Amino acid sequence: MGNETLQEFAALDLDYLIIGGGTAGLAVAARLTEHPWFHVGVIEAGPSVLNTGDNGAINVPGRYGETIGSKYDWKFETTPQPGLGGRSLPWPRGRILGGTSALNLMAWNRGHRKDYDAWAELGNKGWGWEDLLPFFRRSESFHPPSAAHQKYYQSSYDPEVNGTKGPLHTTHAKQYGPTHQYWHETLNSLGVPSTQDSLAGDNTGVWNMVCTIDPDSQERSYSASAYYHPIAKRQNLHILTEATAMEILFNFEDDEWYATGARVRWNGLEANIKAYEEVIVCAGSVQSPQLLELSGIGNQDVLEAAGIETKFHNPHVGENLQEHIMTATIFEIPSTIPTRDDILKDPIQREAADRAYYASQTGPWTVMPCSVAYCPLSNILSPEECDELHTQAKEVARNTGRTHDALLASQFESGQARGQVEYLFDLGNWSPYFVSEPGKKYATMLQMLQYPFSRGSIHIPPMSETNYEKATIDEKPMIDPRYFLGPGEIDKKVMAKALRWGDRICQTVPLAKLIHGRVFPPPADGVKTEDEVYEEFVSNYTVTDWHPVGTCAMGEADGVNAGVVNDMLQVHGVHALRVVDASIMPLQVGAHIQATVYAIAEKAADMIIDDNFARNGPL
Repeated sequence: MGNETLQEFAALDLDYLIIGGGTAGLAVAARLTEHPWFHVGVIEAGPSVLNTGDNGAINVPGRYGETIGSKYDWKFETTPQPGLGGRSLPWPRGRILGGTSALNLMAWNRGHRKDYDAWAELGNKGWGWEDLLPFFRRSESFHPPSAAHQKYYQSSYDPEVNGTKGPLHTTHAKQYGPTHQYWHETLNSLGVPSTQDSLAGDNTGVWNMVCTIDPDSQERSYSASAYYHPIAKRQNLHILTEATAMEILFNFEDDEWYATGARVRWNGLEANIKAYEEVIVCAGSVQSPQLLELSGIGNQDVLEAAGIETKFHNPHVGENLQEHIMTATIFEIPSTIPTRDDILKDPIQREAADRAYYASQTGPWTVMPCSVAYCPLSNILSPEECDELHTQAKEVARNTGRTHDALLASQFESGQARGQVEYLFDLGNWSPYFVSEPGKKYATMLQMLQYPFSRGSIHIPPMSETNYEKATIDEKPMIDPRYFLGPGEIDKKVMAKALRWGDRICQTVPLAKLIHGRVFPPPADGVKTEDEVYEEFVSNYTVTDWHPVGTCAMGEADGVNAGVVNDMLQVHGVHALRVVDASIMPLQVGAHIQATVYAIAEKAADMIIDDNFARNGPL
């Protein structure tokens, strides 16, 4: 149900209050309310665009990216990054019912099985690949490609690992760009094999990206449309949109803190919303640690500087920030090849694309960037380069003594087959830094580092030095990824080598037949070597890949000494409070993360229900 006022919402008898109606939050809400005796409320800061006319930029697949920087984006920015020449990067996050699943590029893949087994190695029981696979499958209804599609586009799948009854629609894109027909053959000739299904626990190799798209309507499938919309009339589910959770409320009983609800602001009014069982924070990797700190859970030094009373000191809140990083190299291609840039620049072509899409769900707006390869370091680096970086990585692990870093260092061992760098080739100019020349056309090679050593933090800001008022939810958190600093220097070296390999892909036939040459960065001019060009480019033009994790991480083996939540996702040091989103991931995975976030939400819902039954008995 929806359309309640704040006063009506505050009067509800809620068992569970979910803060954040995004990717994870709506999935948890949908599963909990399958049990009619659980009454669930969801607080979402953004609006809903379901059943409104203002949703084309969200629903139409080929219009991906239009909502970034819009009113549906929190418009976060990092602090100036010394490792990036002092640049601050935009960090898009969804401020809308559905969260970032309404803004992302709809990529649907899972990490390597070893990614999740590493979580279990850290002591997080029940979080290995085999444990998570049922929850991956539960979230999706996969629509397999037709025989003709498989033959023409080299699309393939493994029916044993795909879900068929979940809320989210997933499928191969209806159409691919004209260069995709050369992708598999080019990578195969470089020794990178094609992979049958990236969802099967081994995504190393060449494959076609699956997308969260309904193949019948050719619309984006996201948490609001898939998990919430079909059940919106459930009497035990209540959604309050355009409402901001200001802090989590607690009672102090018998020397223990118990979460009891949240202070919420809506339409200029404030009220306390109560939850009789649990408060579940699903605010994402940026705002979940922010909300914990504003509520008195975090590093005491950070809290005191912000004017917040400490309820429980945990120095790990907001730390362990990990993010995929990306560079975009640009190549000139023949002017006769159609690209997405044509539609974005030419009103006549855009109008034609709109007509084709709305009349028959065909045309350019159904074309998606799907030419993908996850390459191990053995492809990208020479054996000598691997050995050198392995030595440096082992030294980092010895210095920190952290199992996390030892697991990261193992990627440089000979025989490791995980795809440490993702390559995605697409037509058009994707770079925010390169200005297209009139009359010329371009293609983009994206290089995305999957397992970064760079570790950063997200914290609330300190009090103002002028008015000494404590930090509030209205002040954006300080996002400091510390790109390429400290152990992150290893990332910079890998990224520079990744550019070299990306060039080699584009110089290999048959793909090379369509490429005139690299224009960004320009080729070495004799003053600098190509390696120097790559290194400078990485510093000056690396951007975020929009996959932050780890700021409320699980740390079960060492409990509160290593993490923010336990393997039941319960926040250490308090009761009746959980975090369920990408922030709980202790280590980054080699994948676009939305499928993993949905699996986390599905698993969390089961744990919450089981806990309730254990306390209260089946109802």
